[in-house]
Order: sequence, then C-alpha cells, then structure tokens
Amino acid sequence: MSLLHPVPDSVDELVCSARRCRQAPAWGLLWNNPKLHTPQRRKVWLACDEHRGQLEEYLGVRDFLRSTVPVEDLPRVVDGAQDADEPAGPSAGGAHP
Repeated sequence: MSLLHPVPDSVDELVCSARRCRQAPAWGLLWNNPKLHTPQRRKVWLACDEHRGQLEEYLGVRDFLRSTVPVEDLPRVVDGAQDADEPAGPSAGGAHP
C-alpha cells in the first residue's frame, strides 16, 4: 500500500472508544488532526452502534473526521505486530467522549 494514500492505524483491542463503554465495535472512525498528523495518517477510534453518532459528531465538529468504515475493514495488530504492508502507528483504544 502506498504511503501517498490514507492508511488507518492498525487496531488491537476491539472495544468501543466511548468513555466507560466496553461493547464490541461495529465501526472504525478514521480521523486526522492536520496540526499534528501528516495528511495520509488516519488515527482510528472504534465505535459501537450506540456511540457511533456521538463520536462522529465530536470529531466532525473539530473537522477531524475523515471517514467511517466497518470494523472488519480495518488492519489488525496480530501477535503484537501490525498486519503486513501497514505503516507503524499506535493501536486504537482509550477513553474518548
């Protein structure tokens, strides 16, 4: 995969990124803060169906949201290593609004 095209970070723990939510995610919210990240970088927040709208709104208001994809389409960390042909980057997770 070319580094000229946006590439999402690989995900590890598949848990919704909303604060205190422990549900399995159905969606990957791909975002980028242009003040901090290169244009092709796509950070990932994971969202269950219940929190998808809330997390998309939070990122959208800041003009960080780039796209939303099914979680099955995201590259995964396998045995502590990224999928082949994926650039290095932190895994998704952590508590968000």
